[in-house]
Amino acid sequence: MKLNLNIQPLNTWLNVNNEPLIISGPCSAETEEQLLTTAHLLAATGKVSVLRAGIWKPRTRPGEFEGIGSIGLEWLKRAKAETGLPTAVEVANAKHVEEALAAGVDILWIGARSTVNPFTVQEIADALKGHDVPVLIKNPVNPDLQLWIGAIERINGAGITKIGAIHRGFSSFEKSSFRNEPMWEMAIQLKTLCPELPIINDPSHICGNRELIPYVAQKALDLDMQGLMIESHVDPSVAWTDAKQQVTPAALADLVDRLTVREPEVPNEASADKLAELRKSIDKIDDILLQKLGERMAIVEKIGEFKRDNQVTILQVNRWDAIIKKGHAFAKALKLDLNFTEKFLELMHGESIRKQTEIMNAGKAEKGIAAEQHNEVKA
Repeated sequence: MKLNLNIQPLNTWLNVNNEPLIISGPCSAETEEQLLTTAHLLAATGKVSVLRAGIWKPRTRPGEFEGIGSIGLEWLKRAKAETGLPTAVEVANAKHVEEALAAGVDILWIGARSTVNPFTVQEIADALKGHDVPVLIKNPVNPDLQLWIGAIERINGAGITKIGAIHRGFSSFEKSSFRNEPMWEMAIQLKTLCPELPIINDPSHICGNRELIPYVAQKALDLDMQGLMIESHVDPSVAWTDAKQQVTPAALADLVDRLTVREPEVPNEASADKLAELRKSIDKIDDILLQKLGERMAIVEKIGEFKRDNQVTILQVNRWDAIIKKGHAFAKALKLDLNFTEKFLELMHGESIRKQTEIMNAGKAEKGIAAEQHNEVKA
């Protein structure tokens, strides 16, 4: 079911001079000189459409640098006057909203640690009522699509129609190359539910290091995201926060030059016909896959009935190990990605267990009813 939101197209409220849309600036505004120097260097690249800077920083633990505070808004105002770049800051409460709007900040964004709390989002939404300002909403820290949607709905409900989402990745207990797991499927689901919603990718927070940013940025554009928010600092080596994930303005310009911007639609009729033909082939194969899955589940039901009638446990670990081993070997021969293959097999196996459990429980329920009826007859 599609979301019922009143959202204006991105190009009606933001002048995107270049493709892709680039929002950039330091993780934190540290000093006036640092912010102004970075802003001028970013403007000189001709690649940046919006200047961002962290004024208030929600930190994980107390005692860490929590932002320069309100004085930084004056620095941003000067940076805008000198470079012509519109500005963006993160807000985490009503006071932040009031101060940012009073200082002439052009775009507000709600951070991941705020999106996770409906009370915080509602406070911000209430403070925004009666204002006409663009608001970008980052995904919550944890992978909860409904929380993300809820935050967007609260801001839209306050009368804000210039809305975008920021995909910045999600926390995970598992160690990986990323600071925050991309979980691309979450952004794809959001876009599917609300096709008109602009989604901007934040590769800086996904990666946690500058080396991976080009890879994530390109993938985001290939998934038809409308822009990128990339942190930039005049000298990342001395940055007060998140030094490893910030790039210099020159490095940012080089990164953007290397990106390939693709179109969501096929450019000509001949190409469209070819793509349509290939998609028909895919559709036929998908139909066969679903048919075979149906046949597989019919056999799973028979296995479930056999196990129920013969008092056999649903799970046999040795059998699962054999499936994975065989699947890996077959996947290699077919040049399929092993992670994809394993996840696919896990999904099928999980559904098989669910179905067999259902059959087992149905059998118990039937025996229970029969026993009750027998007791009633005896009585």
